[in-house]
Amino acid sequence: MEVETMFANYLTKEEYVDGEEEGSKHRALRHALVDWSWGGIGVPNGLEPGDIVAKLAAKDNNPQNPAGGPGPAAVNPGAAERNLGAGASLTRRRSTGWKLAEEAVCREDLTRLCPKHSWNNNLAVLECLQDKKEETEIAAECNHLLWNYKLNLTTDPKFESVANEVCKTTISEDIHSQGEVIACLEKGLVREAEEQPGAHAIKEDCKKSIMRVAELSSDDFHLDRYLYFACREDRERFCENTLAGEGRVYKCLFNHKFEEALSERCREALTTRQKLIAQDYKVSYSLAKACKSDLRKYRCSADSNMPRAREARLSYLLLCLESAVHRGRVVSGECQGEMMDYRRMLMEDFSLSPEIVLHCRSEIEGHCSGLHRKGRTLHCLMRVGRGDMGAIDPNCQRALQTLIQEADPGADYRIDRALNEACESVIQTACKHIRNGDPMILSCLMEHLYTEKMVEDCEHRLLELQYFIARDWKLDPILYRKCQGDAARLCHTHGWNETSEMMPPGAIFSCLYRHAYRSVEQGRRLSRDCKVEVQRILHQRALDVKLDPELQRRCMTDLGKWCSEKTEAGQELECLQDHLEDLVSDCREVVGNLTELESEDIQIEALLMRACEPVIQTHCHEVADNQIDTGELMDCLVQNKHQKEMNEKCSVGVTHFQLIQIKDFRFSYKFKTACKEDVLKLCPNIKKKVDVVICLSTTVRNDTLQDAKEQRVSVKCRKQLRVEEVEMSEDIRLEPELYDSCKQDINRLCQNVAFGNAQVIECLKENKRQLTQRCHQRIFKLQEVEMVDPELDYQLMRVCKHMIRRFCTESEGKNVLQCLKQNKNSELMDPKCKQMITKRQITQNTDYRLNPVLRKACKADIPKFCQPILNKATADSELEGQVISCLKLKYADQRLSPDCEDQIRVILQESALDYRLDPQLQIHCTQEISRLCPEEAAAQEQTGQVEECLKVNLLKIKQEGCKKEVLNMLKESKADIFVDPVLHTACALDIKHQCAAIPPGKGRQMSCLMEALQDKRVRLQPECKKRLQDRIDMWSYAAKVAPADGFSDLAMQVMTSPSKNYILTVIGAGVALLFLMGLLCGRFTKRVTQELKDR
Repeated sequence: MEVETMFANYLTKEEYVDGEEEGSKHRALRHALVDWSWGGIGVPNGLEPGDIVAKLAAKDNNPQNPAGGPGPAAVNPGAAERNLGAGASLTRRRSTGWKLAEEAVCREDLTRLCPKHSWNNNLAVLECLQDKKEETEIAAECNHLLWNYKLNLTTDPKFESVANEVCKTTISEDIHSQGEVIACLEKGLVREAEEQPGAHAIKEDCKKSIMRVAELSSDDFHLDRYLYFACREDRERFCENTLAGEGRVYKCLFNHKFEEALSERCREALTTRQKLIAQDYKVSYSLAKACKSDLRKYRCSADSNMPRAREARLSYLLLCLESAVHRGRVVSGECQGEMMDYRRMLMEDFSLSPEIVLHCRSEIEGHCSGLHRKGRTLHCLMRVGRGDMGAIDPNCQRALQTLIQEADPGADYRIDRALNEACESVIQTACKHIRNGDPMILSCLMEHLYTEKMVEDCEHRLLELQYFIARDWKLDPILYRKCQGDAARLCHTHGWNETSEMMPPGAIFSCLYRHAYRSVEQGRRLSRDCKVEVQRILHQRALDVKLDPELQRRCMTDLGKWCSEKTEAGQELECLQDHLEDLVSDCREVVGNLTELESEDIQIEALLMRACEPVIQTHCHEVADNQIDTGELMDCLVQNKHQKEMNEKCSVGVTHFQLIQIKDFRFSYKFKTACKEDVLKLCPNIKKKVDVVICLSTTVRNDTLQDAKEQRVSVKCRKQLRVEEVEMSEDIRLEPELYDSCKQDINRLCQNVAFGNAQVIECLKENKRQLTQRCHQRIFKLQEVEMVDPELDYQLMRVCKHMIRRFCTESEGKNVLQCLKQNKNSELMDPKCKQMITKRQITQNTDYRLNPVLRKACKADIPKFCQPILNKATADSELEGQVISCLKLKYADQRLSPDCEDQIRVILQESALDYRLDPQLQIHCTQEISRLCPEEAAAQEQTGQVEECLKVNLLKIKQEGCKKEVLNMLKESKADIFVDPVLHTACALDIKHQCAAIPPGKGRQMSCLMEALQDKRVRLQPECKKRLQDRIDMWSYAAKVAPADGFSDLAMQVMTSPSKNYILTVIGAGVALLFLMGLLCGRFTKRVTQELKDR
């Protein structure tokens, strides 16, 4: 009888009633074999499953026993009697006042296990025996009675009155059919929790009873009659081989909840049960059982200050046990497995979180309606939370943040189904070296953000999740594990599952990164492991401004105002940095702090590092490999900005960083470190880096010029100052005042010239005469500084870098240009460098102030001879070579001091070879040169041919100003043959033979050649003879058209004349004649006067 009763009960359990096909019984038989242990009922003593099949098959073949024939009851009359008693009790149970405690089959267990005060409450007895069943054995008959009681629990009058009110519009007249009473009450409980419109209020004691019924049905899905009927076919389809009991069928159906083949009615019933689990974890039999000891061990239900309802919530259990895991405590593998399942469940279906349903209703309806669950609706809400789809209600934002903490997908990306599916291909290619489920998978995905391996869908899902992880440092498990000690010590944090409403999002991480870059002297630094993790996070979050909570919170207004069109990766931060001066103070502070960090560790700029990978690998790999970056990597990139490996993205990024650095000296880590004390002492209240550099460099220059005993700027600062000055000279944009002054001229004259390599500055120098006054003044000042300190002349140093190494290794920095000029005509000189030196010589000859060596040598001669010119000069514009021309004429008159004469001789020699080095000649003779000497001017190598052409064509020159300049050249050539390169070349051999003993200068060698020309005994070279004769004719013409301006000029003409001896003889004879005549006339006059006296 026991087997038949058992199967009859199973049939009752399966609700196979008369009228169904015979095959239904066989299906029930199969389930009975699979579920032979449901309800805690074991196989009857002495029987195997095969015996059950045989007995049931026999019963099928002989459904009615003959009257009085031997039946199963005879086999085990005791069992039959007990089951009959149990069956009778089911009938009595429906009557009011029936008590489980009164049943004989359970009395022994009840007396042994349950306190007496609970006997009058059937649910209390059921709860007691259900809990004790896991720890001690309960009689099979009692177990069977309990199971049947749970199965028919909906008939309890306790629920009927509530059901009639709450469920009157949703269930049929027979409110006991197929478990609809409890199901409807459960839905009513959920509606109330979600504060849905029209929800009925349910009393607390009724709520507890409903939840307890759901808990009591948690081990076997047959006990949830509504769910069982809703999912009967789906169980056949998806979970046919899953054993009933211990909540296994529930879990199987949960795993298939979003399968398209699953019926909607079953999905709805499963969702309701999951929502109940979210309210009370004990509704999940497997979770409660697996984590029971861990909950007790870590006191997850021992908080006396917390209401019982909150303790029971799934979220509280997850947070409490996750906290233990994050602290390194041991939580059983079985419990962690269950937690993983339910964390995944929360991420898959947003509706399981009543707070999200309640607070995010408008966001779901407005932006995320109609999406399939599978976590997509939640990710849509996360996208709204990021601000990508409009504003979000703060309560919804908090609900999302809470859910992310509960599910903790940062610990295992697989918890986030939407992310897992979207990023599967990326993980398989880019992160295959990392163990599946490792927290570093998320970090790996972030490292490949915006790379070729990343796919768009994965990129979106990743940023949506990282936005919320970034707002709670605890959600990055690696960071939390390495930094929890530092955070507690430095940032006063609480436990993992404790939050502070007063603490703004991202505040703890901001605290950590502020301590990460402190020096030893500043103290209170992070541990090494923690600093590595903080740097990792900084590198990843720099990819998107929204991943920095503090930055986004403080700069929300400025982002909208200045950067609304900057949508590409990394552009928003660059935009904020570009508008640093325009930002509100809070935003400016946080952007400034982040930029200051970047200056110390440029690898925070992950996108820039990727763009610069070729340059780093070729030129900067040594500094890039350093664990601690102190600005060395950026310095290396700046120095190699124009290497062939440098691509446009990297160059733009490096230049942008340089432009940002000029806004505040703190943004240049090495400069700040080297010069902080000097700035505070010498340049207080100055913030802009360019102004600080000018202030310090001016101090250095003044100390040097005044021969101060001790430099006020420290040695280490002076070294770094030099680096900064050189870097600033590379791009005009790095000198804001110069750039602003010349912006109009750049657009007009240099619009096709690229910035960098000082190309724009060079373009402005070449077009100096066409510049606006303001720009012209700035360029003149710049050139004045560069000529004093040629190392600041970026183009010169770049073009002549190798020649400087070859010729000027022993020269000081300030003498580099002088050294290059001296070696300009060497056969080993690079043509490009030679051309650059010529440009600088042309510049120097426009104004004596641009030639520091000349200025020093002629400091007494210039005011003495050229004061009228100085009186007309202004402080910031060129004199167009007027002073130098003045000194040249005095050189010809041999009136200069020796030092000044030496410098002017060099200038004369150089300008004699290249007419471009004579500014006055260029100004006055440009048209004449184009008309008379076009071929000579077009020659690539200038060797004095243009000057010779002008001298030969002196009579053809029409412009008086040009004629005067050519005559001056002729006059100057009399003073020294080196000033006339054509003549010197033609007569070089004759000078060697005829005038070797005569020193150069003061016209001595020229006079020697003239005497040799007149001496018939001396035979000069034909070319030399011809050139000398031409010069005599030119000088004669010059004497006619340009008579002496005064006695001194006349005396000089005589002294430098080829007929000097003849002229001096004639003059001497004339003077002697006058002397004799004076003597004679004087005697005669004196005698006449005496005669008059005698009278």
